[in-house]
Amino acid sequence: MTVLPDDGLPLAAEFPDATHEQWQRLVEGVLRKSGREVSGAAAEDALSTTLEDGLRTRPLYTARDAAPDPGLPGFAPYVRGGRPEGATAGGWDVRQRHAALADGAVLADLENGVTSLWLVLGEGGIPVADLGRALDGVHLDLAPVVLEAGRETEAAAEALLRRYEETGADPKAVRGNLGADPLGHEARTGTPLDFAPFAALAARCAGTHPGLRTLTVDALPYHEAGGSAAQELGASLATGVAYLRELTEAGLGVEAAAAQLEFRYAATADQFLTIAKLRAARRLWARVAEVCGAPEAGAQAQHVVTSPVMMTRRDPWVNMLRTTVATLAAGVGGADSVTVLPFDHALGLPDAFARRIARNTSTILVEESHLARVIDPAGGSWYVERLTDELAEAAWSFFRTIERDGGLAAVLRSGRLRTDLATTWAERSKRLAKRREPITGVSEFPLLSEKPVERTPAPEPPSGGLPRVRRDEAYEELRARSDAHLAATGARPRIFLATLGSPAAYTARSTFAANLFQAGGIEPVTGGRFEDSGATEAVLCSSDAVYAEQAERTAESLRAAGARHVVLAGRPADYSGIDSYVFAGCDAIDVLSATLDRMGVS
Repeated sequence: MTVLPDDGLPLAAEFPDATHEQWQRLVEGVLRKSGREVSGAAAEDALSTTLEDGLRTRPLYTARDAAPDPGLPGFAPYVRGGRPEGATAGGWDVRQRHAALADGAVLADLENGVTSLWLVLGEGGIPVADLGRALDGVHLDLAPVVLEAGRETEAAAEALLRRYEETGADPKAVRGNLGADPLGHEARTGTPLDFAPFAALAARCAGTHPGLRTLTVDALPYHEAGGSAAQELGASLATGVAYLRELTEAGLGVEAAAAQLEFRYAATADQFLTIAKLRAARRLWARVAEVCGAPEAGAQAQHVVTSPVMMTRRDPWVNMLRTTVATLAAGVGGADSVTVLPFDHALGLPDAFARRIARNTSTILVEESHLARVIDPAGGSWYVERLTDELAEAAWSFFRTIERDGGLAAVLRSGRLRTDLATTWAERSKRLAKRREPITGVSEFPLLSEKPVERTPAPEPPSGGLPRVRRDEAYEELRARSDAHLAATGARPRIFLATLGSPAAYTARSTFAANLFQAGGIEPVTGGRFEDSGATEAVLCSSDAVYAEQAERTAESLRAAGARHVVLAGRPADYSGIDSYVFAGCDAIDVLSATLDRMGVS
């Protein structure tokens, strides 16, 4: 029997330690084979990825990528979670959103895995007068209720408090949030609300309903306006600080005021950025509580919602994959409550199947994948810890610019925040247009023959303030033009793919071209003669070697057959008879819009 040494398993002990410099030299060799002569740090930079907020993710992280001590779970600075036990007791709170009354939907959710309710009331949701109907049969001392009612928040809160009294719910047992968020409402609508009634509600709840929070610090308006992760965090921090000021001026202590707040963030399919965002949010709020003299009040309550911005209208089934990754990231990031938006959220009111899939996403991750059995599973990852630190620094910097300019209300009213968010979205839109940020089913691998998924239209949400953007919006406009053409003529606009040489020569570029043009609703036609294709334009698809021999001759033949515009799939070159080029990294939106214009598709 082998006796192991006291210091543990000597795995790979017989091999010498590899250094960072040795790894860099190996990277240099690989890049040299691809034609790039770089050395040292430049080789590593070549494999790095640029993120928003000036952040970069590198290909390798080691122990030398130090980050501040994240502490222990449940202790300041709360990076590793607001509770020592994390979500291990039973997983995170599964919170389902309801913006309309549907027979039996609320009870079906609660009976099948949902543990709390998020009710959208008033404008864009359920009438406040119908709150009682929405909660029929709900045991309010068991199921927490979170409200979102905008300018009708006070009336909705009073209706819920009356409901608690009428049903005999123990005031000390009820949990949830009355959903007051005057700054969030102003961000959505451009209309300010008086804070005084909400301060009175907070003081009242602190005394009579200790488990019921009054205020939501909702960062979704800034995320949905195209903001980056740091901007979302910075705006939420400024909102939280503004609410602390108002509540303490109304007579609450800092600890009591902080206990009235719940923070709401978006989770995207960028799992590591989402994990880092939630960990950074807790660290930042802990710093605020420390500065306010109440470090023990710094454990941030987090409600995380899968991002509406990433939800697509075309091929909505892929949204199930996006929300699964986002939910995983929310759980790993330490979210207290998670709302999975149904896959058909962008199309209207979800049906029973969509709600079932949404709630089961959390159930599978908790019950079958055992995601909640480990406290802070990302803790100790050099990459995650460093990304958390860098994101926290960027968010704190953005928060300070808001405070410098007078606070969140001031930057909303001056238009500065709108400009900042719009600038960020404009940069992201360029990446989307160039398909550097691909959207599966929309900008990549679209399916023109797919039957549209139809849903009952949802109530129009409040508007008038910051815009609501979606990743698919530019492509959706193009597809809508194609749909209108199909309805009017019985056929989609078409483009002929002229494949040259052997399949080995043309397959890669013909596949690329087919994907590109289908993203704009343009049907690619392969095989046969151009004259029989029903197209007015053609794309040459092959290798550079074949182009050198056949491109100009083929372009001339296509023009003789009636082609009004000839495109070549490949980098721009000096070929006679070629009108334009499409290639990886080209502006797909510009290419597709111009193509539809030439085809007379309005």
